[in-house]
Amino acid sequence: MKIAAENLSWGANGRTIIRGITVEIGSGQTVGLIGPNGSGKSSLLRCLAGLRAPTAGAVCYNGEDITGWHTRRIAQHLAFVEQASESDSDLRVVDVVSLGRTPFRDRWRGLSPADHTIIDAALDHLDLASLRDRHWNTLSGGERQRAHIARAFAQRPWAILLDEPTNHLDIRHQFELMELLASTDQTVLVALHDLALAARYCDRLVLLSKGELVADGPPAEVLTRDRLREVYEIDATIGRDDLGNLAITYHGTPNLQEAR
Repeated sequence: MKIAAENLSWGANGRTIIRGITVEIGSGQTVGLIGPNGSGKSSLLRCLAGLRAPTAGAVCYNGEDITGWHTRRIAQHLAFVEQASESDSDLRVVDVVSLGRTPFRDRWRGLSPADHTIIDAALDHLDLASLRDRHWNTLSGGERQRAHIARAFAQRPWAILLDEPTNHLDIRHQFELMELLASTDQTVLVALHDLALAARYCDRLVLLSKGELVADGPPAEVLTRDRLREVYEIDATIGRDDLGNLAITYHGTPNLQEAR
């Protein structure tokens, strides 16, 4: 599924948060959404997921404006994983993951054998099979995050939007998640703070700053020394590691470097 923002703006309380953003996420692409805190990443994701109505512009799925779409219809196309999602403490992991099947079944109909197969596969993908019967209040932050991501995969959407999904994960699960996102046939837009992970696993990077689109392209073109200095206010060297992956070495803030 192709997702597009067309001259998209959104704001609240008289303040514009994102302004005039036009970007298209092609079908099957894994795209990283990057930018400093407060740059508008979460707001853009929520607009694209249909959770916020833009104040200007449009959001389109496969060329169709989603204004007026029912949330159930949107959920049949797209899954959204927030930064910090909460669930009832009485639920088990498998119950949370099962919520991903909700958009596809009648209210009074139970889970089908096919639903159970999809749920089991999602648990396996996120290394949660051994935790399926654990209760929510016994889980770590990282385990809860993986459960919410598994719920999104159980939804079997055409596209997945994720807002900083690696924040609570240990290093192993960060790499496993990014490998999973990079290998899926689904359209993926993932907001990330870790630029090295973004550069390694994303086909493209979309860089926001102060609510505006600054750069959009392959990681090596977006992540330049001058751009990191301008947008992130950090001095860095861009190179390649032994495996050929883009490598970023941070040297500190420009002001700190000049003081030395």
